Amino acid sequence: MLIGVPKEIKNHEYRIGLTPGGVRELVVNGHEVIVENNGGASIGFSNEEYMAAGAKIIDTAEDIFATADMIIKVKEPQPNECKMLRAGQILFTYLHLAPDPKQTQLLVESGATCIAYETVTDNQAGLPLLAPMSEVAGRMSIQAGAHHLEKAQGGLGSLLGGVPGVAPAKVLIIGGGVVGTQAARMAIGMGADVTILDRSLPRLRQLDVEFLGKLRCIYSTAESIEQYSLEADLVIGAVLIPGAAAPKLLTRAIISKMKKGAVIVDVAIDQGGCFETSKATTHEQPTYIVDGVVHYCVANMPGGVARTSTMALTNATLPFALALANKGAKKALLDDPHLLNGLNVHQGQVTYKAVADVLSYDYGNPKELLMAMG
Repeated sequence: MLIGVPKEIKNHEYRIGLTPGGVRELVVNGHEVIVENNGGASIGFSNEEYMAAGAKIIDTAEDIFATADMIIKVKEPQPNECKMLRAGQILFTYLHLAPDPKQTQLLVESGATCIAYETVTDNQAGLPLLAPMSEVAGRMSIQAGAHHLEKAQGGLGSLLGGVPGVAPAKVLIIGGGVVGTQAARMAIGMGADVTILDRSLPRLRQLDVEFLGKLRCIYSTAESIEQYSLEADLVIGAVLIPGAAAPKLLTRAIISKMKKGAVIVDVAIDQGGCFETSKATTHEQPTYIVDGVVHYCVANMPGGVARTSTMALTNATLPFALALANKGAKKALLDDPHLLNGLNVHQGQVTYKAVADVLSYDYGNPKELLMAMG
């Protein structure tokens, strides 16, 4: 199979769909890989490294889309990229179709087989191609929060870990999933006084054991959210509901009573945010202040550490990319029900029910459509 890796074209998106190591794995398996010129150069993956791994460097995205059997990307294709897709071609990338009717329409019109990272599943009812970015965002949230607690950044002027003789800063993490767990790991490592809230008692028990009692594991209620937020120097919003808007857990009324110079980091901002006063910001202008509280609400946080994010993401996507390349789309999808859950659009039909329902498309059963393929 001929696999194409175009350069990402969204503003300030530096990740790339395959590392040189990933290229080598595909080449060893008998496939050809073409990579757009300088596709990974900004994060330290040079053309020479890709060529050494067996890839061919191509000057334009147009040539890649025109010839490749499978396109591997990171971000959802932009309208001009969607228009370059063709029937029978495989697209493997993040799609996030539900809030994007235009992209969905263009992918349906293309006739391509479009597999979304974010809906591929695993045996633990998890989302294995979303998890690496959640891990990155969780760890980044503490790094970013600690930085913005500095006085020059508008914060209170507190050092997260304190020093001998001075108490550490208080960190509240709302949500004990992947994001919250990784945030807790970083905050404890930096010496902070950490509290984590969650509505699942079994999860709180797991966290208590995992962190050897080094953090407070508190059941999440409106009362506990308010109590611990008012004491906190740094609050991390880590509540994500797959495929739905995040609940507003910190109200404007609570935020107005928080410490002046406290920092709140809303990791759920890509799903609308879990703080009432949240609005999406960028890596260039990451913060704003409401009622004296510093808000860090950067959409696509992992893009800020694009090299680490690329490696973490491609470690997770590579086994699926290899299966698609080795078996072809039909057999790979039918052999693996978890990969099949990633199929969102196929031969002009929407094959992911939640997307079909939200955007009013007729739902095409993916298994039946694939079985009907020649």
